[in-house]
Amino acid sequence: MQKQILLVEDDMEISQLITSALVQENFIVHAAFDGVEALAAFHEKGADLDLLLIDLMLPKMSGMDVLKKIRETSTVPVLIISAKGSDLDKALGLGFGADDYISKPFSMLELTARVQAAIRRATQYLPPKVNSCENILQYKEFILDLNSFTANVRGKIVQLTSKEFHILKLFMTNQSRVFTKEQIYHFIWADDYYGNENVINVHIRRLREKIEKDPSNPQYIRTIWGIGYKLGE
Repeated sequence: MQKQILLVEDDMEISQLITSALVQENFIVHAAFDGVEALAAFHEKGADLDLLLIDLMLPKMSGMDVLKKIRETSTVPVLIISAKGSDLDKALGLGFGADDYISKPFSMLELTARVQAAIRRATQYLPPKVNSCENILQYKEFILDLNSFTANVRGKIVQLTSKEFHILKLFMTNQSRVFTKEQIYHFIWADDYYGNENVINVHIRRLREKIEKDPSNPQYIRTIWGIGYKLGE
């Protein structure tokens, strides 16, 4: 079955180039050219979409605001495309729930590779649709349901992004094991690690904000200085 992508890019020429490259890779591409149009397209086709490509600098509503709105209801993979390439912009994008970030100018070869990798990661980690206690993970106050892809923290459902969910799943299935940032990137992003510390730091910080009673003094996702992170004592 062909994968479907929502492309949100206000530059008509760039949009056409990206669309052409993705269509050649057998993707179905739906194009939007401003933030308001993007949200309308998402609400119409969201259930069928496999990935979103969102530019940050958009008319009517910024790409960051579009991303925040989408993350209120969906964990669909999101790849940010933008000319803004500073670490701050990357951190903001990842912090609001983006899965990856590519800076302009980029080659169509790199873009299609990133798109395919993001979709592959998302589908690779989808839990089997069966009812089984084996698909429930529990650690102290946390319960992860791998069937419904939900996280229950202290009796309340917490909205996690796809990456946050899988990071927590990685820790909960390997309790007390210390993971380096390189290992986390390898397991969650399924890609080579090129010192992408900012990506890991942002996701860990956002996850702590959602599950820790005091994110500035985490009791569950612990930092092991000079090595990485672990779950618990």
